[in-house]
Amino acid sequence: MHNDRNRGRGWHYPGANTMKPAVNQPSVASFRQVVLWPVQLMQQGDDQKIQQHWQSLVAAAGKTPWKSVSDEFTSAGAQFSERRYREFVTFLPFAQRFLYGEGIRGEVDGSYRSSPIHVFSRSDVTGVRIKFGDDPQPVTFGVDHVDLYFFYDIDVAILVVELLGEQLPLARAQNTMFRFGRAYPSHWEASGRGGHCAEKVEWLNKNGEVLAASDYEEKQRYLKFAREQRVPRIASHWEYLMQPLVQHYSDQEGEIRYREIEYQRMPLMSYLALDNISQLTRGDLIRLGLVTRPGDANTLPYSEGFLRDFESRYCYDSHWHDGQQQSPDNMRFSCNGQNFIVIGSAEDSTFTDKEAGVVSQFRHQYFLLFLIAHFQKAALLMLSDRLVHAISRLDIDDPASVRAFRNSVNHTQEIFLRFTHRYWFHAVSDQAQTRDLFTMMLRHLETGDLFERTRRRILDMTQYLDSEQSKLHTEIVVRLTVVTAFGLIGTVVTGILGMNLFAEADNTPLTKLWYFMLAFIPTTALVLLTIVKSRRLSAFLDALSDENLGWGAKLRVFIDVWGKKTETDPAKDD
Repeated sequence: MHNDRNRGRGWHYPGANTMKPAVNQPSVASFRQVVLWPVQLMQQGDDQKIQQHWQSLVAAAGKTPWKSVSDEFTSAGAQFSERRYREFVTFLPFAQRFLYGEGIRGEVDGSYRSSPIHVFSRSDVTGVRIKFGDDPQPVTFGVDHVDLYFFYDIDVAILVVELLGEQLPLARAQNTMFRFGRAYPSHWEASGRGGHCAEKVEWLNKNGEVLAASDYEEKQRYLKFAREQRVPRIASHWEYLMQPLVQHYSDQEGEIRYREIEYQRMPLMSYLALDNISQLTRGDLIRLGLVTRPGDANTLPYSEGFLRDFESRYCYDSHWHDGQQQSPDNMRFSCNGQNFIVIGSAEDSTFTDKEAGVVSQFRHQYFLLFLIAHFQKAALLMLSDRLVHAISRLDIDDPASVRAFRNSVNHTQEIFLRFTHRYWFHAVSDQAQTRDLFTMMLRHLETGDLFERTRRRILDMTQYLDSEQSKLHTEIVVRLTVVTAFGLIGTVVTGILGMNLFAEADNTPLTKLWYFMLAFIPTTALVLLTIVKSRRLSAFLDALSDENLGWGAKLRVFIDVWGKKTETDPAKDD
C-alpha cells in the first residue's frame, strides 16, 4: 500500500517566516524537503516467525496518533485520479505489485494479494519551527506529511517527514537541508550547540503550540547514554515522533522497539523552485547537490581537484544547459545516494505544476524511487546485522548454541530468499529519466555490492553448517561400520547358542537364563567397548588392510587401541 501524498495542510502560524531575501541574493520561491529515516525493528517473541510489527499499531488504534492509511486504490468510493494513474504506469509490473499489490482478481485467486507495504500516518504535527545558531530568527515550515512505512517479512521501518516553505533565502534553505535531519549530534561546538544540528527544533500543532522540542544541547545526557548502552541516544523530538515505537536500548516500555541502522544524518530529498535561478554560481550548485552548509557563492566547498567530476558523477543534466541558467526551463537533478536534489525555475510551469509538473513527480514517482532504494539498503544491512548477531552467540562447545545458530542462519537465509524475489530490483521503470535516476541512486548507495556481500556471507555460513553436518554424518557412518565389523564376533558367539551344540533344551529356566547371560553380557560389553574405541579401531582396520605395513606396525596400532591416546604414525614402524 502506498500513501497518497496529494493532500495538503495549512502551515502559516503566528511567527511563521515572512522574511524576504536580500536583493540580488538567490531566493527559493517554493521549497520542499523530505527526510527518510530507516530503522531496524527488533524481533518480538519467537524470532523464527514472520514479524508483523504494524499489527501493534492496528491493535492500539485510537490510543496513538498513528492511523493506517487507505489510498485511492483501497478507499471505498474514491475517485482514481489521473495523477495517481501517471504514477502507477511509471513503474514496471513487478514494481507495481510491490508498491500497490494486485486488485480484485489477485485477491480472489491469492496470487500476490495486497501490497507488502503498510503505511501509517499522524496528523497532529502540522509544523516545525527551526532555530539556526547563525540566524537570529527561527524559521517555521509546514509539515505536509509524517508517515511510517512497514514492510512484510522485513524488520525495517522508515519514518518519512515532508517539510514545505516559501520565499526563503537560499542560505536558509541550505541550512535546513544540512541541519534538520539529524538523529543525534556528532559532536558539540564551543557554544554548547550540537555539532551539525539546528540549535532548536520544535514540532507544532495546528494552533502553533509546541508538541516536542529537540535536546541537542544536553551533552551529558548523550554522553551518559552512550557510555552505558554503547549506542547513541536519539534526540528527544525524533523520539516523540516515533512513539509508541521506542529506542531498543532505552528504559521506555514499548512493544515495537527499534535501533539505528545507518548514519545519524537521515537521507533527504529536496525540491527548490528559484525566483532568480540565473544568480546561482557553481559553488551554489555544488553546495546544493552535495548538501553542505551555506557558504560564499564565489567559492567552492571543497578543492577544485576533488570537484572536477562533480557534474558527470552527481548530476543528471538532461534539462540543464550550461551558460543558460536564466532559461525558464532549466532544471537539474543531483544525487549522491544519501541525497536527491531537484532545482529549477519558479517561472517554469512544467516545473511547478502540482498536478502534472516536476514537483508532483518529486513527491510521488521520485519519492518512491528514493524509498525503494533506501529500503533495499536498510533491508540488506538488517540481514547482515542478523548474521553478526547469530555468530556472536555461537558457542561451538555448546550443542544448544549450535542448534540455535543453525536455526538462526536457516531463518535468515529464508528471509533473504524472499527478499531477493519480492523486493530486489535493478530497475523499476523503462521511462528513460526515471530509469536513469534509479540507477544513479543504486550506484551511489552501492547496494549491488552490499547485496553480493550479504549473499556470500549467508552462503559461507550455510556451507559451514553443511560441512559440519556432513562431517558428523561421516563420523557416525565410520562408527557404525566399526561396530558392525566387531559385532560380527558377538553374532557368531550368540549364534552358537542356536546351533544346538549343547543339549540344554530340557534344563530348567534358571539354567537357560545362566547360559543366555553368559553370552549376552560379554557380547554387550564388546559392543559398548567397540563404540568407545571406534575411532582407534577404525585406524586399526585401516592399518590391517594396508599391505604396505608390516605385522609389527599393525600390532603396534592394535596395542594403541587399548593404550593411552598417542599420535603414532604406523608407517614409521614398517
